[in-house]
Amino acid sequence: MGRIPEELDESSPIFSIAAAAELAGMHPQTLRQYDRIGLVEPQRTAGNTRRYSMRDIGQLRQVQLLSQEGVSLEGIRRILELSNEVRGLKARVRELEATLADQVIDRRGRVFAAGAEGVTSLRSGARPAKRNQVVVWRPLHRG
Repeated sequence: MGRIPEELDESSPIFSIAAAAELAGMHPQTLRQYDRIGLVEPQRTAGNTRRYSMRDIGQLRQVQLLSQEGVSLEGIRRILELSNEVRGLKARVRELEATLADQVIDRRGRVFAAGAEGVTSLRSGARPAKRNQVVVWRPLHRG
């Protein structure tokens, strides 16, 4: 039997076509058609069986809603493509913001102690052996 992943998230392919169709309120044949035209692209097992994730089911529901509102299948495909692109870009922005925040903290957190032995780096919040030897270093910004 297959191994159960330790962590499941919204992109984990866990639903068969029958289960996904029921959750999305559609006929399984409709899911096959949407897969053929690229509206939803479920992952495949080693035996080439479709497996749908919660994200896929959400996308199927969105397809159904847009279709009921009169949007063409090509229009729906483009909307989904742009939505997926926005999701990816938002994730990238969060990643860059975290990296930037880490760099800002690193720059602000540099503390050095100067003494007879030279200059040594201290952890943020640490105290040097002698009180009068702490210097906060900030690089010069040349622009």
